[in-house]
This record gives sequence, structure tokens and C-alpha cells, in this order.
Amino acid sequence: MRRVVVTGIGAISPLGCDWASVLAHLRSRRNAVQHIDEWDEYEGLNTRVGVPAAPFHLDPVRYNRKTTRSMGRVALMAVRASEMALEQAGLLGDPVLKGGKVGVSYGSSAGTPKAIGDFGRMLLEKSTEGINATTYIKMMSHTAPVNIGVTFGLTGRVVTTSSACTSGSQGLGYAYEMVRSGQQVAMLAGGAEELDATEAAVFDTLFATSVKHNDSPSLTPRPFDVHRDGLVLGEGACTFVLEDYEHAKARGATMLAEVIGFGTNSDGCHVTQPNAPTMAQAMRLALESAGLDAAAIPYVNAHGTATEHGDVAESRATNEVFGPKVAISSLKSYMGHTLGACGALEAWMTIEMMREGWFAPTLNLTEVDPRCGELDYVTGDGRALQTDLVMSNNFAFGGINTSLIFRRI
Repeated sequence: MRRVVVTGIGAISPLGCDWASVLAHLRSRRNAVQHIDEWDEYEGLNTRVGVPAAPFHLDPVRYNRKTTRSMGRVALMAVRASEMALEQAGLLGDPVLKGGKVGVSYGSSAGTPKAIGDFGRMLLEKSTEGINATTYIKMMSHTAPVNIGVTFGLTGRVVTTSSACTSGSQGLGYAYEMVRSGQQVAMLAGGAEELDATEAAVFDTLFATSVKHNDSPSLTPRPFDVHRDGLVLGEGACTFVLEDYEHAKARGATMLAEVIGFGTNSDGCHVTQPNAPTMAQAMRLALESAGLDAAAIPYVNAHGTATEHGDVAESRATNEVFGPKVAISSLKSYMGHTLGACGALEAWMTIEMMREGWFAPTLNLTEVDPRCGELDYVTGDGRALQTDLVMSNNFAFGGINTSLIFRRI
């Protein structure tokens, strides 16, 4: 089996599009949640808080009308994040991209909701007005990986990981497995999601959104807190370049981290109710693939959605695997739940925090819910911690669980 390293990361997040901006935001101990005025127009929608992505630049030469006609916002963010990742890796424009050994493993919960709405309007009004040759391309769940592949001429494998909150982490995990097995020399991997009222409505109908802080957005979400009242949606995109170690070494690439463990499974019992035992098993699978004991991991980046049952199940599962002394925090307290992007965005920030030697606290966590598992919840000013190993976990509707382990290199 080959070693797999990270040689580039590009990101568009609610906290910024580079690590310096994100770190400043994390150290400020303030989140980016805001009242979304446009959502006031929707009758019956209870939540009014969300977290848009920070502004990002698109080169008008590369991103012109012709090259972007098949892209909605989710695909645009994914392609731009991928461009930044390739630039950092030193592979943008490299012939290896078109040699059949570089692919893409990427996902989102869905395509661009506006394009989906165009087909919905067709069904309601019995008219195809407004639908054109690219409407489906924008709508389809694999719009992000397809547009990435076309933009950069990738001729390797395409894996589409449309699995809601684990789209990004499965994108990373499956790319890791392909490079490790030698089937590809490198992969672009990650996930993206755009913020939209329709996705807020999905969680609203499940009574899973934050509604008590529509007029005080900085106070929500509150992962693991006894007074939490639900999740807040965000948006963004994040792309990793995962590469065979020997290939990266031979070309003199800078290596940001090494992926050493991945575990994924399914609950097999309920579509929306999380299951602690199988969550714990996903973490054990990652540890097993990395050849590590649980004691080797001092910090776990939590999925931490601030939902009623999710936080309890996840924290109990983490305690079952690691015991009460492992440090844990949730980045969703800063940027909300970015759905298909969260697995990649949170993995990026976890790697950077490891390199920084400082881990951000969970915001708004003032009183841990007594039903949650006993853990070392990072609060206050964060935690100075020197470690070479970190874990990042995500859990999705459908009972899909993922766990990733990264090592300093």
C-alpha cells in the first residue's frame, strides 16, 4: 500500500478563503452567523439564521460566460477551490492531470437549488419555459465533480459522493483509498454546498434548525450545550489534492499532512436518528486502518451540529472509543453546518490547527448537556496542544458515518 499525502488545499468558507483569515476568525472567538433577510419572505420557514461564504475572486478570463454556463453557485465554488488547491500543489496545468491517473472524488447534498426549482416549476405549470441545455447540469447531484473534471481536463476516475453531511469526508476517504491502492497517482477530493432556503426548510420540517436566536445570531449554534436549539446552515467548498507520497517526493512537492486512516459505515437502522454504536465503530475502523490505538489521538474534531439527538449520540460514541480525556471541539459553532462541504472544510481546519499547535474552542458552549458523553470539551481561549495526530468525524442522514485520521509530515 502507498502512502498518501496532502499537497494542496483550496477552500471557500464562511470564515475566509485562506488559513490566515480563518485563524484570525477562530482566535477572535466570534462566529459568522447572520440573519438572512431573504428568508423572511418564506411563509412557514422558522429559522432565519445562516452563514454565507466569504467573498471569493473569480478570474474573468478563466470564469467567462462560456466556461461557467454549466455551473451553478455550488459548482463555481467547487471549481474555484480546486483551482486554488492545484495552484498550491504546483499541479495547475501539469500534463499529469490529463494522463488518466488523476481523478476527482467529490460531493454535495444536491446541485444548485434554483435549477431544481426550474424543473419543479415545469411540473406545476406544465411548461418547459426557463429550462435550457444546462439546467440539468446545474441541478444534478454530481455537478461539482463533473465541472471540476471538465475545467481541469481530468481523465482519471470520477467518484460522486452525494451523501449529505458526509459528502466531503467520503470524497476524501474514497480518494485516499484509490491513491493508497495505486489505482490513481493523485485525486482532487472534497465537497461543496450552497446556502439556500430549500435546504433550511428540510431541517426546519425535522425541527432541527435553530429558531430561538433569529435576532441574536452570534449566540447560535451551541454544540453540546444543554441550551442548544438546533443547527445553522452554512455554505462553502473545499478541495484537497491527495497524492502518492513517492510521486510528490519525486517532484519536490510541499507536503501539508499525511492521510493515514479512514473509516466509514452505516447505521442500518434509521434514516434520521443517529446511532452511537455504529458511530463508534466508524472511528475504530479509522484507527484500525491507521494501525493506531485510541490513546494515540489527543484531539477529535467533532461533527457537532447542535441538534438534540446528534450531539448526544456522537459524544457518547466518542467517549466509548477514547474515554473522557480526549479533547474535542466543533467548528460548526463558527461557520454553521456547511453540509456537503463540512467534511472537507473541517478536515482542512483540523490539519491547520495541528500545524499551528492550537485548537479552537466550541463557541457558545457554557453548560455541557448532562446527557452527552464525558469528554474534554475545549472551551474558553482554545487549547495549545502539540500533536502529530488528529481525527475528524462526520455523520449524515441515512446513518452514514465517517472518520478520518491525519498525521503531521
